[in-house]
Amino acid sequence: MKEYNEEELFDDMGDGHIPSKFDTPMREDAFSISEEEKIDKIKSHFAEIMHTLGLDLTDDSLKGTPNRVAKMFVKEVFGGLSPERMPRMSTFENKYKYNQMLVEKDIVVYSTCEHHFLPIVGRAHVGYISNGRVIGLSKINRIVDYYAKRPQVQERLTMQIVKSMQEALGTEDVACVIDAKHLCVNSRGIRDIESSTITAELGGCFKTDPTTRAEFLKYIGFQTKFNV
Repeated sequence: MKEYNEEELFDDMGDGHIPSKFDTPMREDAFSISEEEKIDKIKSHFAEIMHTLGLDLTDDSLKGTPNRVAKMFVKEVFGGLSPERMPRMSTFENKYKYNQMLVEKDIVVYSTCEHHFLPIVGRAHVGYISNGRVIGLSKINRIVDYYAKRPQVQERLTMQIVKSMQEALGTEDVACVIDAKHLCVNSRGIRDIESSTITAELGGCFKTDPTTRAEFLKYIGFQTKFNV
C-alpha cells in the first residue's frame, strides 16, 4: 500500500471533496480586523498572485482586478462568513393552523468549493412541517444564500441549512436536498461536464416516516433538471 506524505494526503482529500466538520472552519481571530482591512490585504496578495503568473498589472484591463476581486470576496462571494450578514430568522404564529408540509423548491445555489475555490451551481429544495411557528418564504431563500456564500462542501451546506431552519422554527421536521454541479469536477480534473451531486439532510419525520419522505421527494421532482 502506498504511503502518503501530508501534502499528498490533503491533495487527495481535496480532490475527493472530503468534508472536515460541520462548522465552517474559522480561526478565533477571524473578525479581529475590519472588512476594509481584509480588502486591502486580499488586494495586495491577489496582485502578487497575478504578478507571479506573469500578468502585466499596468495594463488598463488588469490594473483594477486585484481590488475588484478583493471586494467581491469580502462583500459578495464569501459574505456568508460574516455573522452580521446572517438573515433575521423571524418566525410567526401559525394562526391559520396549516399543519401540512411546506416546500420551497428550486432555490438557486451559488457557492464556492473550499478545495479549489471554483463555483458550485445548483438548486436547493427545502421543506418543513410547522409545529406552531412558520417562517416567511423569502427567509428560506436567504438562509440558503447566506450559507452558500462561504467556501463550502455541499454536504456541510445541506446540513447547515437544515440546522438553521430547525433552530428558528423549533422543530426537527425540516429537510433539504441540493442538486448541484461542481466546476472543480466539470472544468478540471476528470472534466465530466454532465455529472451533478445530490446531497440530502432529513430531520424529524422526514427521516423517520417513509410516507413523509416520499411526499417530499415527490414534490421536489428531480425530473425538473436544471440548466447552468
